[in-house]
Amino acid sequence: MATECIATLPQRFSENKTKEDPSIFDANLLNQQSNHIPQQFVWPDHEKPSTDVPLLQVPLIDLAGFLSGDSFLVSEATRLVSEASKKHGFFLVTNHGLDEALLSRAYLFMDTFFKAPACERKKAQRTWGESSGYASSFVGRYSSRLPWKETLSFKFSPEENCHSQTIKDFVSKKMGDGYEDFGTVYQEYAEAMNTLSLKIMELLGVSLGVERKHFRDFFEDSESILRLNYYPPCKQPELALGTGPHCDPTSLTILHQDQVDGLQVFVDNQWQSIPPNPRALVVNIGDTFMALTNGIYKSCLHRAVVNSERERKTFAFFLCPKGDKVVKPPEEVVGGGEREYPDFTWSMFLEFTQKHYRSDMNTLDEFSNWLKNRKSF
Repeated sequence: MATECIATLPQRFSENKTKEDPSIFDANLLNQQSNHIPQQFVWPDHEKPSTDVPLLQVPLIDLAGFLSGDSFLVSEATRLVSEASKKHGFFLVTNHGLDEALLSRAYLFMDTFFKAPACERKKAQRTWGESSGYASSFVGRYSSRLPWKETLSFKFSPEENCHSQTIKDFVSKKMGDGYEDFGTVYQEYAEAMNTLSLKIMELLGVSLGVERKHFRDFFEDSESILRLNYYPPCKQPELALGTGPHCDPTSLTILHQDQVDGLQVFVDNQWQSIPPNPRALVVNIGDTFMALTNGIYKSCLHRAVVNSERERKTFAFFLCPKGDKVVKPPEEVVGGGEREYPDFTWSMFLEFTQKHYRSDMNTLDEFSNWLKNRKSF
């Protein structure tokens, strides 16, 4: 999408805007229609957001220090990441090398997309069971506990594994002319996140006492997901959630938050907040990597809250192994102990979360039981 199109796109398509499309989540319309948000967006009392939560103490990991080879900095980084990963799986990464200009452009295009009329967003409509595309809350898929958000997701594979569609290809095919720059920006962002994720995998490998390149090699030909999350203001934020409580089924999540608070993690039997840090990226362990560590590193319950004043935007990069890779912990991790989870492939787990089970705190256990039951027949 050319720069001049960014400024004019909402006006260009304003005449095509329909009054209401039941398949599209329109926060502005819902906020205006009555004094109350629709019931399907109201969460049960035990899951409603807390009004006041403490800050979660998460370590700042100096990634450049770890990569420098300095023995003290390496030791400190591995100690901090090990402690956090064993407790709740969340840590912050500084000196990560993400280009500020690229990040600014990514947010600019994100604003353009989510503030465009519904007819433009629907060009990238996500098909049920697929990972790529635009999702308008979960309208049409679920009838209750709907998240107060919109997302745009892209499947991503590194260039050397580019048998699958690139982000640029997806944008061109789905959204048509005028979106070339749009596709290029998110292709570059995903490539930067992929490079960063492999460095973090080196750190995690060293912290677990396995060969430094073990997990890096495992994820070298990854099939990952880049997701743009947009959380509009909500007039009754005390009733709604931007994202419900869940553990990420993927391997590793790298999150960039804008300057609006919203991320909460359930630790020590209470919700705790991880506020935005302009110098750092939030990283958390997912279910698949928890299985790769035989349960030593934790995938923790987390959620996103909304507010009545400001929109919130984030970029989430979900590192996933190639679909046919067998998820199995290395012998150094298992030792002489028992296996916590059966072997599985990422494609099997992804299908489970897309078609059989809505992700929550029990996803990996439910998937493991599902696999065992299938094998028993």
